[in-house]
Amino acid sequence: MEAIKTFSPKFGFQISLSPRTHLTPVRFPPTACPVKPANLVRLKATRALIRDPQESNRKFQKFPPSEWTNRFDSVSVDASEMDALRQEIDKIIPNVKKELMSSQGIESTKKKILMVYLLVSLGLAYHFEDEIEECLKEGFETIEEMMAGEDNLYTISIIFWVLRTYGHHMSSDIFQKFKGNDGNFKGCISGDAKGLLALYEAAQLRTTTEYIMEEALSFTSSNLELLAADGRCPPHLSKHIRNALGLSQHKQMEVLVAVEYISFYEQEKDHDKILVKFAKLNFKLMQLHYLEELKVVTKWYKEHDFASNLPPYFRYVIVENHFFTITMYFEPKFSQKRILLTKYFTALVLLDDTCDRYASLSEAESLANSLERWAPDDAMDKQPHYLKFVFKFIVDCFEEFERELASEGRSYSVKATREEFKTVVKANFDFAKLAHTGDVPSFKEYMKVGEDELAAYATLAGNLMCIGHIGDEGVYEWLKSRPKFLKAMSTFGRLLNDIAGFEGDMKREYVITGVNTYMKQYGLTKMEAIRELQNLVEYNHKIMNEEFLKTTDLPRQIRKQVFNVARSLNVSYTEGEGFTHTKGKVDEYITSLFITPIRI
Repeated sequence: MEAIKTFSPKFGFQISLSPRTHLTPVRFPPTACPVKPANLVRLKATRALIRDPQESNRKFQKFPPSEWTNRFDSVSVDASEMDALRQEIDKIIPNVKKELMSSQGIESTKKKILMVYLLVSLGLAYHFEDEIEECLKEGFETIEEMMAGEDNLYTISIIFWVLRTYGHHMSSDIFQKFKGNDGNFKGCISGDAKGLLALYEAAQLRTTTEYIMEEALSFTSSNLELLAADGRCPPHLSKHIRNALGLSQHKQMEVLVAVEYISFYEQEKDHDKILVKFAKLNFKLMQLHYLEELKVVTKWYKEHDFASNLPPYFRYVIVENHFFTITMYFEPKFSQKRILLTKYFTALVLLDDTCDRYASLSEAESLANSLERWAPDDAMDKQPHYLKFVFKFIVDCFEEFERELASEGRSYSVKATREEFKTVVKANFDFAKLAHTGDVPSFKEYMKVGEDELAAYATLAGNLMCIGHIGDEGVYEWLKSRPKFLKAMSTFGRLLNDIAGFEGDMKREYVITGVNTYMKQYGLTKMEAIRELQNLVEYNHKIMNEEFLKTTDLPRQIRKQVFNVARSLNVSYTEGEGFTHTKGKVDEYITSLFITPIRI
């Protein structure tokens, strides 16, 4: 049988050394769980790790090679084309910058904030970071004056979205003006498709106490579904609405937002032709960078010859790994660091597949001991070749990270990331040992281990390792302290993963999952448990929104990385388990980023 499986686009399996204490049923805090007495049911956990020491007798799922693996190793990118694109972009930037820093005044500031929204949506904002910060600082300082007399739903909602996205806590009370005497949103705005869509997007940034934004989300969702379905909107707007209802801009990968928004905005009658051209040139340049990177990482992947060194239990997902690094930072300047991060994710995925799908218990223990020590344990010499290969591959990856980052004076980031890697290793081995005891923990105890096992913290550590000097030692201390912001991110991801993977887990007899422990402990049906866990997913996302605004002692780019980890989880799990089984949305996304050329 396979090991207990819960997966993130990390993203990888992890194991540990310390003995597991006995787990007793404990109620989750009443603020996060249904207020009802626990109905404790004793379950028998599956025997997760393979015990048979003879490799030839092992049964495991063979994954077919990904259709993407051989698509990019011989791709040709014309350097002169990239240079020509950069030259055209450089000609446009000063004019856009001038518009952002143009005349002063309330109406001018409004227009500039609306322009910032366009730049963000088109994937261009990174060219104007300083100008945007200055513009929004001015806007937030005059927010009351700027909103006085303003009654356009679209304008107010977009300004709210932009300011919140950049860390300015604009009050949601402004939306009271769109409510009637009965306390409900006015019916007269129900036909304003663009205004409703803007309010829907604004509501995605709500905090735990903003009830008006909860009402706004419900009101806009139902009305937008009607507008998109009944033919009252132009086709391009209906498609834009459906995309947002599937995954809002706040929860989507930034570069995927840009791909869709360029197409939408170009069909708007009042579109700015210069911005459309700018966005297309910029995306074309990014796409060429991505192809260059894919050629490098696929060549690296094949040089390690996984197929000859490992039984066919591992997933061929090098292209998928690289796709998810683009969630973390999509800008061209991070090209080399994305390559590094893809290698980190590959190490995590290989570890996951080894321990989750193939290794015997004694082999997993030896690998765990060796990774904890960062040196082969006494039993490693007696282990099969494949296990030695896995251990060496992981260690070699970190040695490469050290060589790459030492010259930048950032060896500390490699060391800190390695420690986070070990933390997740520990959590997964706790799961494995628990499966062998036959005990199923309470939901609270499950989450205590499961949040680490998800590897969201380790993923964030890898992001920080590759982000540059802004990810300093103080940031790693913040990560190590597990503040509320990060705990909410991890809980969000753990539950999203468990909900998406529940049916597959149960088919493989994976008993210890969030859905199952919650369902059994509280006497709920499957659908009742999933509904309550979905509410917890949303609640923790609201905590993230809240803590993003409160954590003002860290740069916005660091805080943004927390959302980028969450975005990768959204993309993976909104429509099932999209990393292991990429058919569907993830395949569509990969095609749009790497295959489909943009018409300029």
